[in-house]
Parts: sequence; structure tokens; C-alpha cells
Amino acid sequence: MASILLYAWSEPKFVFILLATTTLDFLLVKIMHQQKEKKSKLFFLVLSITINVGLLFYYKYYNFFIDNINTLFNINTLFNIDFSPLNIILPLGISFYTFETITYVVDVYRGENEPQKKLSNYMLYIFLFPKMIAGPIIRYQEIGGQLDNRSQFDTIDYKLNGFYRFSIGLAKKVLIANQLYIYGIGKLFYVNPESLNATSAWLGLIGFTIQIYFDFSAYSDMAIGLGKIMGFNFPENFDSPFLAKSVTEFWKRWHITLGSWIKNYLYIPLGGNKGNGIKAHFNLWLVFFISGLWHKASWPLILWGSFHGILIIIDRLFLLKLLEKLPDIAKIITTFFFITISLVLFRVEDLGHAIGYYKALFFSNSVRTIEIRTELWIPLLIAILFSFINYFKVGKKIQNYFYGNQTDITRHIILTSISIILFTLSLSFNTREGLTQFIYFRF
Repeated sequence: MASILLYAWSEPKFVFILLATTTLDFLLVKIMHQQKEKKSKLFFLVLSITINVGLLFYYKYYNFFIDNINTLFNINTLFNIDFSPLNIILPLGISFYTFETITYVVDVYRGENEPQKKLSNYMLYIFLFPKMIAGPIIRYQEIGGQLDNRSQFDTIDYKLNGFYRFSIGLAKKVLIANQLYIYGIGKLFYVNPESLNATSAWLGLIGFTIQIYFDFSAYSDMAIGLGKIMGFNFPENFDSPFLAKSVTEFWKRWHITLGSWIKNYLYIPLGGNKGNGIKAHFNLWLVFFISGLWHKASWPLILWGSFHGILIIIDRLFLLKLLEKLPDIAKIITTFFFITISLVLFRVEDLGHAIGYYKALFFSNSVRTIEIRTELWIPLLIAILFSFINYFKVGKKIQNYFYGNQTDITRHIILTSISIILFTLSLSFNTREGLTQFIYFRF
């Protein structure tokens, strides 16, 4: 009930649609499970997926397709009909909601899970507030048992570890990601790219790369931490992604739960690596194309997803073998370069802006320097340090110390003290500067 009320605070109208479709899903899956014939089961599977994907399409993609169809065929003029976009507001978390409802019906259809007996427990899985709006994307089978019994995680040690994790996430968001945006990085993507020299353009892009990592991983840390406090064990969503030695490895470290979802519910059903090389490569490209479209109905995001699909195909064809000959640091820098330049497409709103920004990166003639406030440099340097600290053994030890579930009393005293300081500082900064929305709330 608390999760539903919290969601209703932001989405007072859409919450009723979500409650209705969630209840309908629960009933459809229950009926599907009772069917003896495979065709009957398949009917209810398709019905459930159609309802959920239809809801996502209407709210997220309807206007995008209407705009593009009208642009291509000029239907309004040719047929004298009103074929215009509607005034549709994207509800918070609809993409994450849809993916999780699909995991439930598919897992039960495959026989990997029994259907949930209580509607209230299924509602809890869907509406659980820490993860509902921006993940992690949790498969039903990863949390189904915890909805009925969380005794193994319901300990003081586990709750304390949850508080540490939440405080780290809050500090990453408020003290690093927000500061990068407020003191310079944010405005570099809003100015005319023709006014940027190459130095300013690269600073803006690298800064945004660091910002989005700390912003999104902060949300995941906070969600995982809150889950621990309430006795839930959520899957990890990030694993030092900027240490990846290839784009393929990057996607095993970045938004891990999305990668897992795509693999299990798109790539494998499409055939995965089976068949000839062309079909397997097309499947790879297609799932990344869909990943870009899932993030947002816009051509820059579609190109961003397609670009990553092409990079992974190139990895498989020859790039991984070439990279083997390089030292690790060279592999990391090369991968970071490709990830960074792709994020221009992730950040801009239209292709014209993307082209302009790429020109500023590689062919800038501008001599004007955008003024960056000195307050930017401290959070930027701290962010870079913590982005790459796991490259060193001491970094791995620090992460294990902070992110682990050890029950050592000395560790609890040290981390409680650090967490209280981080928590207090974050609240102070947030009070002074106001709220800055999470980047992934756009999706």
C-alpha cells in the first residue's frame, strides 16, 4: 500500500491503470497455468504480453510513430484527416514495469515458477518502490520466494549493510552526479555546438559519461540498499563498467539486469547464436536496436542502440582478437572511447544536435571556451578516481569492504560513522541546491 501511495503521488491518474492491468495480469497468468493444452497456454501468454506491450506502445511510442508516418506520407494533407500526435505524458517507470510483468508471465509459462497465490504479493513485486521507477529490472524468479519469506535476510547486519549501500548511493547522486551537472557539464549539451571548441566538447562528453554512471548506479545502490533494509536481496546492476576491456564486456558490467533481460527474453527466443553467422549477428544487432528504442522513442537513441549492436558484432568478427595483443590499460581506454562517443546520441534530443556535437569534438574551428566553474573539478576528479579505482587491488578491497555483507563489529562502527557523514552531507547539499531528477526517469 505504501508503494502504491508513493507512486500515486507522482502519477495520480496512471496509478489506476497500472492497478487494473496488474490485477488483470495476475488473473490471466493464473488461468494460463491451469490450462492443459499448450495452445491454450500460449493464447493467454500472448494476450498478457499484448496488453502490456500495447500499454507501453501507446504511452511511449504512439506519438513517435505518428510523427514519422505523417512526415513520410503526409497523411493529414493527402487524406484530409486529423492524424496528429496526442497530448500523452510518459508515466514514470512504464518501461521497467512492462519488462517485469513480461518476466512473470513468461517464467510461469516456461514452468520456471509457480504463479503467485496472493494478489497482494504480486502487487508487491510490481510496485515495490525502491526498484519500480528505474530498476534494477528484477526477474520474478529472482524475488518470488522472498515475497513469502524474507527471514534469511531479516537481520540487523543485513539492514545495516543496506543503510551503508543507500548512503553511498545517495552521496554518488547528490555529491557527485548533481555537482557535475550543476557546475558546468549540464550546460555544455544545451549550448549551440558550433560555439564549442574541441576541449569544451570533450570535457562535456567525458563529464556526462561520468555523470550518467554515478547518477544511474546511485539509483541502483539506493534501491539495493533500501531492499536490504526491508529484507529483500536485489541483483547487482553495475560492476565497474569503465574497466571493461571491450564493448562486449562493458555490457556485462553496465545495467546488468537489462542485459540479462534482453538475453533471456529476446536474444535466446530469437535463436541466439544458433544458425548461420549472419542470422546470429542480425539477432545481436536487433536486440540492441530494441534496447535503444526501449530507452526512448527517438532516432538518436535508436542509433545509439544500433551502434552498440554493430560494435559487438565487430568484437565477435575480429576486434576482440586484435585487442588481445594490447595491454589492459590500452583495451580499457579504447573501450571507454567508443562508449563515450556513443553517449552523444544518448544525450541529445535530435540528430541535428548530434551531428553538430560530433563536429565540435573532431572538427571544431571555434576558439571560444565555455566557462566552467571551478567547483566542478573536485567532484569530477573524485568521480574519475572512483570510476577506475577497481583497476587496482586496493580498490577491489575497498569496494568489498563497503559493499559486502560482513558482520564484523569494527566494520559496522566504521561504516556507520562514514554513512552518517555521507547521509548528512547529501541532505545538506540537496536542501541547498534543490532536487535534480535522475537521468533514467526520462525513460
